[in-house]
Amino acid sequence: MKPPFLESFRAVRWLRTLNLILQALLFIPLFGGLNYVARNHAWRFDLTQQHKFSLSAETLSYLHNLDRPVHIIVTLSPDSDDPEVRGLVDEYVYATESRSVGKITKETLDVYQNRRRAEELGIEQADIIALLSGDKRRLVPVSELYTLKQKQRQSFHGEQVLTAAILEVAMPTRQKIYFLAGHGELRIDNADAQAGLSGLRDQLKIRNFEVDAIDLTATRKIPADAALIVAVAPQSTYARAEQELLRQYLGAGAGRMLLFLSPNMSTAALGLEDLLLDWGVLVQNDRILDPAQENMAENGDLLVRAFVSHPITKTLIDLGNQPLRLGAARTVMPDPGRTLGSGLSTVAIAATSTNAWGERSFRPGVIPQYDPGIDTRPMPGMEPADRLGVIVASERLAVRDQLPFSVRGGKLVVFGCGDFIANGRLDTASLLIALNAVNWTVDRDKQLTIPPRPVDRFMLALSAADFTRLRYALLLGLPGGAMLLGLLVYWTRRT
Repeated sequence: MKPPFLESFRAVRWLRTLNLILQALLFIPLFGGLNYVARNHAWRFDLTQQHKFSLSAETLSYLHNLDRPVHIIVTLSPDSDDPEVRGLVDEYVYATESRSVGKITKETLDVYQNRRRAEELGIEQADIIALLSGDKRRLVPVSELYTLKQKQRQSFHGEQVLTAAILEVAMPTRQKIYFLAGHGELRIDNADAQAGLSGLRDQLKIRNFEVDAIDLTATRKIPADAALIVAVAPQSTYARAEQELLRQYLGAGAGRMLLFLSPNMSTAALGLEDLLLDWGVLVQNDRILDPAQENMAENGDLLVRAFVSHPITKTLIDLGNQPLRLGAARTVMPDPGRTLGSGLSTVAIAATSTNAWGERSFRPGVIPQYDPGIDTRPMPGMEPADRLGVIVASERLAVRDQLPFSVRGGKLVVFGCGDFIANGRLDTASLLIALNAVNWTVDRDKQLTIPPRPVDRFMLALSAADFTRLRYALLLGLPGGAMLLGLLVYWTRRT
């Protein structure tokens, strides 16, 4: 039998009050413990279909071995639609926040509101991602993080690009590109529209390359820090000593070279014929003409739309075979007499239409006509079929102990046009081809096998009437539902 005191209303009221106090006291350590666990032992689960909020195992491995801090500055414009970029940068920060070294931090910058900070970084426009580590920096345009198809964003490969950029700025040295001088080549210190390469030079510097000019007749050697040698439209003969330097650099030194050749100088006159044949490349002494109007611009430029899948041409293929405008161009093709099975891979990666031919007796003001047996036509059985090549990529895959690809080999890319990267001709297509050629030759991004992710966009289309109904549902429906529920509980307890 309960004591009379416990059956009184006063006792019941005190017991209820004590119960509420105990519940409150228990809730405080419960929530405190949950917050402690969440702060120090957090678990994150990416439930999205494409795992868009997860870094790949390869990236995490690189970040785990990062020994220098990297600061990422995002300069997205207010009207940009790039949620993938913001989410990806946050993932880099989260993945390294517990590390004492190699930590990645981020900063969001409005280049129009904070001009002083933007000028310090050398950023003149929005939609640029800047990566800083010590005295090194790399600027990555947001457009490079997406793959386009028919001018629409199809996939997002930002993780591959940003991971490579992080590794570049965290490395102790920058790759250096030397442009040959002394033979009438187009120069990087010239801002002239026809004879200058200052536009390409600036684009290479933005991508964390060091750029310099070199005259082999004066230096008589190729610097040891040369990651790439570039010769653009040479107009006079390379001396035998220079030829040997280039052959040794590409061969024994496994060097990398880009060679842009205009039609007005034969390879024999330049002294480069033997070097090109060593690399399985045949350059014809002709000028490419195409009678089809859709393949020739009004100013006589050749429009190239046929590309072979290759790291150098992939971007233009993704853009729907965006045409490449070339000025005076000559035929460049794999040498049909090259030795096969020697570890040399030579392929024409860009070609004309099937209507084109190589005119060997071109004279300005004279209407050219194809002369069978004299002018250049595609060789039977040679790739690309029924077309004339204008860009050839050659790579020597070295062999050691009968294990192919075990030794780094040289690379050579030959362009059948000398001035399509000049300041006055540098457009989207020519810049992409030039930058992709540089990246391929110096092996940038080669070690990353991070797959791209599709770009998902969801749009909610509501009419004015739908918005009105949604507004009243939120303003009246939800509070009204809560009020009815309260009245129902109250009525139930009363009855």
